[in-house]
Amino acid sequence: MTDNRIRRIRPADVDAVVGLVYELAEYEKAPQECHLDAEQLHSALFSSAPALFGHVAEVDGEVVGCALWFLNFSTWRGVHGIYLEDLYVRQSMRGSGLGKALLTELAAECVRRGYGRLEWSVLNWNSPAIEFYRSMGAEAMDEWTVYRLSDEALTKAGTA
Repeated sequence: MTDNRIRRIRPADVDAVVGLVYELAEYEKAPQECHLDAEQLHSALFSSAPALFGHVAEVDGEVVGCALWFLNFSTWRGVHGIYLEDLYVRQSMRGSGLGKALLTELAAECVRRGYGRLEWSVLNWNSPAIEFYRSMGAEAMDEWTVYRLSDEALTKAGTA
């Protein structure tokens, strides 16, 4: 069952979604790490070969939540999946079912396209999000540790 408050992101939504990403960075206690601008997001979403996809939650004509995602691939399953980069609902709208509706729409996207999984990361201290994800049936992948190369380490590795 689809929720009419959830739809694919449109070019006119880009500024609102950038604002939500900055709100998410603030919530995750890392606003200094967020440097996204509207041009970057628009290009990632709407270029001739987009690498990023998104959905928004809209209430009374205002974008109040978003899910930004991209495809990954499971070599073991032999099919694509969705990696959810950001799921955010404005604090004033939490508890309204929008987060669940966004996640449900992404799960439906996986089912429709034959994708094998929907994955994301969550900060260990974010217990409200963890409880929400568990209530949806998500399982923590505790045996895996995320690694990242960025900034100076990425440059060093890429020029070695």
